[in-house]
Amino acid sequence: MPSQPRIPPSASLTSQSSLFPEAASGAQSMQHIPLATRMRPRSLEEIAGQQKLLAEGHILRRLIERDRLGSLILWGPPGSGKTTIAEVIALQTRARFIRLSATSDGVGELRRVIDAAQLYQRSTALPTIAFIDEIHRFTKVQQDALLPHIEQGTITLIGATTENPSFSLTPALLSRCRIVQLEPLSAADISLIISRTLADEERGLGSAHLTVSHEALDFLVQTASGDARAALNILEAAADIVQTTSAKIIERTIIEQIVQHQALHYDRSGDWHYQLISAFIKSVRGSDPDAAIYWLARMLEAGEDPLFIGRRMVLLASEDIGLADPFALVLATQTHAAVAAIGMPEGYLPLAETTLYLALAPKSNSALAAYQAAAKMVNETFNLPVPLHLRNATTAYDRAVGVGQGYRYPHESPTGFVFQEYLPREIKAHRFYTPGHSHWEEQHYKELIERQKRTRATFVGEENQSKNT
Repeated sequence: MPSQPRIPPSASLTSQSSLFPEAASGAQSMQHIPLATRMRPRSLEEIAGQQKLLAEGHILRRLIERDRLGSLILWGPPGSGKTTIAEVIALQTRARFIRLSATSDGVGELRRVIDAAQLYQRSTALPTIAFIDEIHRFTKVQQDALLPHIEQGTITLIGATTENPSFSLTPALLSRCRIVQLEPLSAADISLIISRTLADEERGLGSAHLTVSHEALDFLVQTASGDARAALNILEAAADIVQTTSAKIIERTIIEQIVQHQALHYDRSGDWHYQLISAFIKSVRGSDPDAAIYWLARMLEAGEDPLFIGRRMVLLASEDIGLADPFALVLATQTHAAVAAIGMPEGYLPLAETTLYLALAPKSNSALAAYQAAAKMVNETFNLPVPLHLRNATTAYDRAVGVGQGYRYPHESPTGFVFQEYLPREIKAHRFYTPGHSHWEEQHYKELIERQKRTRATFVGEENQSKNT
C-alpha cells in the first residue's frame, strides 16, 4: 500500500501554539510585540463586551464550548473583537486552525489550504477551521471556491468583515454561514480593557506602575470610539512617552498629543456611507435642524462627496417638502450647482444653509403619494386609450376621424380655466392627489376645487341651453 501523503507546509500556516505571543518562542521579547496583541484575550471569560453573544448560556457560547460551531461570518467595526473571538475558538476546538488574510492570500494559497485540509481530514477525521480576515475583499471566484468544501465539511469557515455581508459576500456563501453581528465596544468595555492592561504585569503595563488621570481616561475612551485596538495603541504610545520621564501618571495632554486628529469612521461606498446619509435624511424629514446639521458635518468632515449630499437634498426637497414649500426644490437645486461651482472646503456653507432651510420647512409627501397611486393604476390598467379630444391631430385622416375635436383651450376662457375630462373614460372619477396639510397646498387645492365647481356649473348650464335651443 502506498504511504499516506505528507501534509504540505501550508497546512500549518497558523498553529494553535503561535496564536498568542506568550506561546511563541521565548527568544522573542514580549516588549517588541504590540500591546494590543499581547493583551488579546485567551478565553471567553477574558473577552470584554459582546455579552449578547457570549454571555453564559447564549447559543453561540454553548456551540463554542461544545466544539460544535458551524461556519460563520463575524461582522463588526474595527476593534470589536472579531479576530479575538476567532482565536479563542481556535484554543477551544479540536479542529486544526488556519488563518488567512483576504488582502494578501489569493486563490492559489486558498487551494493549498484546502488541499491540506482534505489530507488532514482523511488522516484524522477532523475538520480544519479556516479563519479568513477581511473576507469581503475576496472576489466572487474566491468565495465560490470555498462553497463545496464548506458543504463537505472539509473546512469550517470563520470570516471576519467590517462590511455588510449582504452587500460584500455572495448569496451562495451567505446561505452556508451564520451571520454574527458584533457591536462597537461600550465606554465601560474600553475602560475595563485599559484597567486590565495597566494592572497586568505579565502582558500589559503593570510592571511600569502607571496610572491614567480621569480626564485622560475619559478622552481616551471617547477617542477610541468602541475600538479596543485603537485604545491600546494610544495607551501604549502614551506609556512610552511617560516612561521617558520620571512621571507615573498619563495626563490628557499626552493623549491629545498622540491623537491630534482622530480619523472618523467612514467609507464612501460601505455601511458608514449609507448609515450617515440615512440619519441625515431622516433628521431633515423629522424637522430637527440640530441633528440635520450634525449629520451633515459628520459626512463632510469624514470626506464624503459634497455633490452626493447635494443630490440627496434635491430629492429631499421633492419627496419630503414638496408642495408645502415649492421654493425648497429651487434652493436645493441651486445649492447643488453652487457646490459644483465653488467646491470644498467652502462648499459646506451653502450645504449648511440649505440643510437648515429644509429642516425648518413645512413637510408634505403628497407628490410622492400621488405618483405612487398613479403608477399603481397604470400597472393595473395598462394601456388605456387617450381620449380623442386630448389627442394631437397631425394628419388629415386624424382630423377626419375626430381626433382633437371637442378640446377646449383654457386660455380662451376669461378665467383661464375650463371644465373638461382629462383622464381616460375608464378611470375618470379616480383621484390620485390628496393635498398635504400645509397652508400653501391646502389653499391652492381649495381654490382649484372651487374653480372646478363654478366652471362645471357653467358648462352644464351651457350644455342644457344648447340642447333646449
